[in-house]
Amino acid sequence: MGLLRKIRATGKVAEPALPRPQGDVPEKARELGGSVQVRCVDAGSCNGCEIEIAAAFNPVYDAERYGARLVASPRHADVALVTGPVTRNMAEPLRRTVAAMGEPRLVVAVGDCAINCGEFAGGHGVEGAVSDVVPVDLQVPGCPPEPAEIIAALRRVTGR
Repeated sequence: MGLLRKIRATGKVAEPALPRPQGDVPEKARELGGSVQVRCVDAGSCNGCEIEIAAAFNPVYDAERYGARLVASPRHADVALVTGPVTRNMAEPLRRTVAAMGEPRLVVAVGDCAINCGEFAGGHGVEGAVSDVVPVDLQVPGCPPEPAEIIAALRRVTGR
């Protein structure tokens, strides 16, 4: 019975919300109504950015409280989080994934490799940066970027 009293006395304990992100909201994001469905696409990364994206959606950072939710299909997605330099084998699948998303859609390049190929620039199997293959609306720099930076980009999209 002592545990129940302690729970009742303590109440809810949660981390305070992060401050609102700075920067312009992409024009397409205004049409999404404050909530987005997110599809992650690994275009050839080392998986460092994927670990940080997973951390952004875990209970500690909880990106869902800002209106971003992961989905498994690009047909359900509003935002594509693309990581890594685009390899030759992933260029066409990335184009098809973005084409399968409904309008309005946004593409977010996550990590230095997605923005400018990073360590993989000039590699034999590298097609180029994400912006060389599909139009990019937002960029999240870092190698890998912190989960808070990923959430800040998603909050710019949701406006929350």
